[in-house]
Amino acid sequence: MGSSTSHGAAPPPPAPTRDVRPLRMRVNPFLDIDQYDPEADLMALNMGPQHPSTHGVFRIKLFIDGEVVVKAVPYPGYLHRGVEKLCEKLTFAQLVPIVDKHDYVAPMTNEQAIVRVVEEALKIEVPRRARVLRTILAELQRIASHLLWLGTFTLDIGGTIGGGASVMMYTFRERELILDLFEMLTGARFHYNTHTPGGNRHDVPVGWPERVKKVCDVIAARLPEYTAACTDNDVFDLRSRGVGVIDAATALELGLSGPNLRASGVDHDLRRDAPYHAYDEVGVNVAVATDGDCWARYIVRMAEMEESLRIVRLLIDDIPQGPITALKPVKLHTQIKVPAGQHYAAIDTPRGELGTYLIGGGAEKGAAAFRLKIRPPSLHAMAALPWILPGNTVSDVVAILGSLDPIMGEVDR
Repeated sequence: MGSSTSHGAAPPPPAPTRDVRPLRMRVNPFLDIDQYDPEADLMALNMGPQHPSTHGVFRIKLFIDGEVVVKAVPYPGYLHRGVEKLCEKLTFAQLVPIVDKHDYVAPMTNEQAIVRVVEEALKIEVPRRARVLRTILAELQRIASHLLWLGTFTLDIGGTIGGGASVMMYTFRERELILDLFEMLTGARFHYNTHTPGGNRHDVPVGWPERVKKVCDVIAARLPEYTAACTDNDVFDLRSRGVGVIDAATALELGLSGPNLRASGVDHDLRRDAPYHAYDEVGVNVAVATDGDCWARYIVRMAEMEESLRIVRLLIDDIPQGPITALKPVKLHTQIKVPAGQHYAAIDTPRGELGTYLIGGGAEKGAAAFRLKIRPPSLHAMAALPWILPGNTVSDVVAILGSLDPIMGEVDR
């Protein structure tokens, strides 16, 4: 008996398939969900605002087809404190402890960003001793921030990466050593209020340089352990390679900066391309990757920690003598009066370009800002989510969000 199908008959048509990835390319992510596919049976899933993997109070509304994200809508604002408007009511000397809490993982760099715009506006020449110290503190803060990121990222994508115990336990151990250094210098472990317009409030204490070098030696010896725990781990590899890809053109269009931009192949770093502090004295070897995925962002941050150690070691034995500030702290409230005009200054923080846009108040309001706007890199990273998440699975959302290293206090301000 032969087959019941007659010879020469057309084969049955293949089962229909629907690929969600092209949807991202031909539809604006902010259009109404009905314009994606009217026949799709999609589920709306709220991730956050109370969710451990959002790294703060943040909500993403996901529209999913099974396990695949079709559309993502971020909802920031849960931590909004009106800081920019508050800064317009205070004198310039009072701004530092206010902005200290934006990026609460890297407070040192928040302070440096706000005082730099005042110094640019008034053409204040910061003493070299202060510029060198600021560079050292910025790089120590970068290491501490990246250590915290690495530990929490391993939790996001694997939990027990590192041979039965999370890498987070070890990265937090090294981060504590850096916080000890900050406490030795400023008396505080988290919010320091140490940078002021014209210089620094706290000078280098006795024995601090030697302590810094010992901490650098400890971290340098342990970084290879973390690299081995992650690079040689199959879970880490599978959860990060090819996940959350951002190409260079999209990264630039969305305003990404810092490690997230450099991981997409864009060789840009303000420390090298627009030097400030003492970066022109040491140079910066910029870490760049090309794949633009979670893995590339990991590679860039690991390389940045190595480079930060190099910069700190170069400068710590060459802290010059001289004044630590160009202005007398007791007279800051009366000395600092920014004339009318527009001013912008930016630095490269662990998360990217943190800029401050200031409009001076002129004669009537010279002691305070007429308008002040902060450009936070984490906000641009979160604004990229509608373009990055579609086409990935729900579990990938956690990995992608963690790889961008956002700080929600900086997003909302």
